[in-house]
This record gives sequence, C-alpha cells and structure tokens, in this order.
Amino acid sequence: MAGFRHRNSRAWPTFDEAMAEVRDSLSQDRISRMAVNDDGEVLGWIGGIEQYRGNVWELHPLVVRQDCRRRGLGRRLIEDFERQVAQRGGHTIFLGADDEDNSTTIGGLDLYPDVLEKLRTIRNRGSHPLDFYLKSEFHIVGVIPDANGFGKPDILMAKRVSARV
Repeated sequence: MAGFRHRNSRAWPTFDEAMAEVRDSLSQDRISRMAVNDDGEVLGWIGGIEQYRGNVWELHPLVVRQDCRRRGLGRRLIEDFERQVAQRGGHTIFLGADDEDNSTTIGGLDLYPDVLEKLRTIRNRGSHPLDFYLKSEFHIVGVIPDANGFGKPDILMAKRVSARV
C-alpha cells in the first residue's frame, strides 16, 4: 500500500484489499517474487498473471519500497521476472502503467480523437514510472484512455522475453 501512495494511486486503498492481492499472487498459476534484506524485510515485490495460454504474462504488480528506489532493485526484479516467464515458455511481458496524477503529457487530457498521435509524443513530466520501464526495454504498445476516470489513462507497455535468459 505504502509503495503506491506517493503517486496518489487508488491501488489497494485498504489493508484487507492489499492482503487479498498478496494472497491471490501466491496461487499456482501466478508468479510472485520478493526481494528481502538480511532481516527478512520486504524491499520489493513483483508479480505476474498468465495470459494467452502462457504466451504472455502481465507484470502485476511491481513495487519497491520508497527508501530502496534508484538502486537497481526494480531492474533486478524485472530481470528475475523475465527469467521466470521464460522458464514457463512465455514470449511477452506486458503491463499497464496508470497515470492517475497527470505525471505524463497524456494525463489530464481528453485523448480522443487522435489517441495514437497523442501517445506518440508522450513524455514524463513527473515521477511516473514510464522512463523506468523504457530503460528496462519495455515499449509503449497502446493506451486505454480514461481507464481510471476522465483524463486518467492506462499506458500499455510490453517487451519480448529474451531467449538468452
């Protein structure tokens, strides 16, 4: 819960909802990986949901504790997640990067018409994870306008799973 609060996210607003998400992530048909320190404290968490008969995996969620960010932990979690997907025969990883706080140039806008033109010129203007995902070799593959309310899109990103993992 705390990992998403800095962006005013509506993800898991209560402890019970957050715990339900954690429990769901532990099912056999999902991937759930955590980074912990020597004291057993959770520093980061990445999860995945099988889609398209295992050819595609949705990265959901990825969160790194606020005081552990910008140290490469998120990148390492993604690399581990990619290995897990490859071991299961997956080819693609996708994610939705919500813009609930206008931290990209498409947040707060009516994206219709010419949705793809607006998406083509998207830029980060705040603390949105867009740049992090781009550096992690994800590509923007689409957008769902108003996914989280008017002017609050979900930016769809994907990457091919490397055969080298």
